[in-house]
Parts: sequence; C-alpha cells; structure tokens
Amino acid sequence: MNLPWLEPGDAFPDASQAWDAAQTAPGLLAAGGALDVDSLHRAYSAGIFPWFSQGQPILWWSTDPRMVLMPAEFKLHRSLRKTLARLLVQPHFELRIDSAFNEVIKACSQSERPGQSGTWIVPQMVDAYRALHRAGFAHSVETWIDGKLAGGLYCVAIGRAVFGESMFTRVPDASKVALAALVALCLRHQVNMIDCQQNTKHLAALGAREITRSDFVAQVAQATRKPALPWRFEPVYWSELLPHRPCA
Repeated sequence: MNLPWLEPGDAFPDASQAWDAAQTAPGLLAAGGALDVDSLHRAYSAGIFPWFSQGQPILWWSTDPRMVLMPAEFKLHRSLRKTLARLLVQPHFELRIDSAFNEVIKACSQSERPGQSGTWIVPQMVDAYRALHRAGFAHSVETWIDGKLAGGLYCVAIGRAVFGESMFTRVPDASKVALAALVALCLRHQVNMIDCQQNTKHLAALGAREITRSDFVAQVAQATRKPALPWRFEPVYWSELLPHRPCA
C-alpha cells in the first residue's frame, strides 16, 4: 500500500486510512506536509499526530487502538499520594502552568524513553510546538522545587481535547506530580480524556487504557467543539485528587 505524500497545506487523509496491523508500520497515515500551526491544529483535531526521527520526512500517525487516560480512572498510587501530601505543605513547592514551556520541551527532547535510543523530539518538532504554544494550543505543566524546575510535561489542547506529548523529571516523582496536576485540572473542568498516543507499561500503571481509533476520533471531534480549557492551576484543584480518592 502506497503512503500518501502531502504538500504543505494539503488536507490529511481520513484517520481510518492509516496502515493496519498487517503492514510494517501500523498507524502510519501519511508523510510530508508541514509542521506549521494550522497543520498541527488540523491534524490533532482529526486524531492524527506527527512522529518521526532525525533524517526522516515528517510522518503522520493515527494508531488503532489508541492509548488514553480517562482522568476519572487515574490511579493515584500510595507512593505518589505520599509525595503530594509532603509537597503540598512545603513553601518551596510550586505547581505552575506555562511559565517555562521552552525549558520543558527542551528537557523532554533531551530525555530518552526506556528501551529507546535518541529522541523523537527533533529540533524541527521543538520549533513547531513552541509556535503552537505561542498560538495558545500547547501548554506545559511544571513542578518547581526550591525555585528550580524539577520536572514537568507538555501537551496540546484544542477546546476540551487534551493530547499528552512528553514528560521529564530531574527529581523523583516530579513528572508524576505534574501529571497528577493535569488530571486534577481536567477533572475540575470536565475533560473526559487525555490522549497518550501509544501503549506503555508506565502509562498503563497510572490507569491509561486502549480504545478504538473510531471511538477516539469521535470523542476528539466532540471535545474540540467545546470552549477552550482555562490553563491556570489553583491550589483548590488538588481536592479533585486529595484527600478523598482511595490509594491504588
């Protein structure tokens, strides 16, 4: 099956046309195109995301099944609960949003995933998501300790659709604290799903699970039509997770 080649500005193929499990790269949909704000906005709104390595053309994917985290199903494990309980009473701890997006994505680009050499967040991707952040569609959730960035994550958001991208940590549990904050934010504002793109043991341990691509695309279509999520974090949002949720 030939892979469609896109010119900048071209419409994306329907996500259902992505390669299936019988082919060499299940979920691969198209190559080429551009990583400008409009292209990324159209791609994510259709359940499509870019993922490629240095030296490759831009590759567009829509995996089936799709790994997602339903905020209501987030597993707050005992160790993370203890970390949060300890940090929330410390004056040197801060949870910030969008105060250091450039630093967060740079740190994520320098982090290697288990079992993977190198990074998929190549300089072209870093530039693209920084532009998406300036346009208001990409955000960072940051854990700060003693005035230093200890860990965090960045994501894409269109309306009430949230697409997790990457995390990093410099202090144990710092990235998990940022994820817990994102979950609390989503619970407070009735966001039903956070996209995780691909299945990993780490995400599954936190409560993420697979759904069909058709279900995912349908939910994204509904969520992107809703008003934009207010990207600020208030300390009261922690009550969505603490102290009432049982330990996993």
